[in-house]
This record gives sequence, C-alpha cells and structure tokens, in this order.
Amino acid sequence: MCVMLGVGLGYYFLTTPAVVSVANGDGSLRYAGYEIRSLQPFTLQARVLSRKNYASGREAQLSKLDLALGWGAMAQPEVIAQLDISQRNRWYFWSAKRLPIPKRQIETQSANMHIIAGSESVARQLERVRANDNVVLDGDLVEVVGEDGWRWRSSLSREDTGNGSCEVVLVHALRVI
Repeated sequence: MCVMLGVGLGYYFLTTPAVVSVANGDGSLRYAGYEIRSLQPFTLQARVLSRKNYASGREAQLSKLDLALGWGAMAQPEVIAQLDISQRNRWYFWSAKRLPIPKRQIETQSANMHIIAGSESVARQLERVRANDNVVLDGDLVEVVGEDGWRWRSSLSREDTGNGSCEVVLVHALRVI
C-alpha cells in the first residue's frame, strides 16, 4: 500500500505543474519564496515538438514542465518527421541526417519553453498536452527572483540560441486546437 501511494504521489508531483496565482500590489506575483515579474505579454500558436516533466532542481519548484515548441516551418509535420527531437536538463535538442529546412530557420522557429501554470485550470490542461498537439499559449514572459537573489529570466527574443535563450512563460490561458 505504501509503495503504491508513493508511486501515485510521485507521478502526481512529476506530472502536475506548480500553480502560481498570488498577486502582489505592484502587479508581480509571489509564490513559494519567489517573486515573478512580467517582462512582456506573450502569445504563441505552435506545435508541441516534445514535452518533458521535471521534479527536481530549483526551477521545478515553479515550472515542472518544459515544452519544446515549433512555429512556422517547424510546425509542419513533414519537417518535424525528418528531425530527431529530445529534451533533457531543461534543454531541447534536435538533429537530422539531412536538414529539411535551413539550420537558422530551425533555430528561430522553435524553442524550449519553461512553463509556469498561472491557475489550477491551466495546470490541468497542461497535464493533457502531448507531442504533436497544436496549442495557443497566452501569458507573460517573466523573470523569477528568489528571496536569496537567485534569478531565472526569460529570453525576450526568438532570434537567440544557446544558454539563456529559453522562454520562461507564465501561462494564463491554453488552448489545444
């Protein structure tokens, strides 16, 4: 019984996104010792290339889910079919025997996004999102600041690559289309 309960709770905490919804007077949010500041509004329609749940690491206290998303040519099934896509350690990776589109187009029309659920409803919807779903995300690109000064800041550009290029997204609404 204890093993089954432990497995069940482990699955719940691994797959259920953290939910952030406590507002400060200045428009920022406070959650579990972190302040979440909006950097700019964010809306994206994209195809889910991959999803990865996280249970450990400081970031997982806020974002238990990363979505690798593609838009433009990177949302086309015939392009995605020619790529090997994976995620690990909060990174998104792709490879191909032969590039179906130019490398720069792959880099600028796809990204790994660290997802913070803005409500219980959004958290439940995120649990059901799978690879190849077409989604619309509405929210904010954010910066997270811990009480000890730790920072996690979203990229504000879709042109960057490498370390620091991921988006940290506080999702207020999600639609699968």
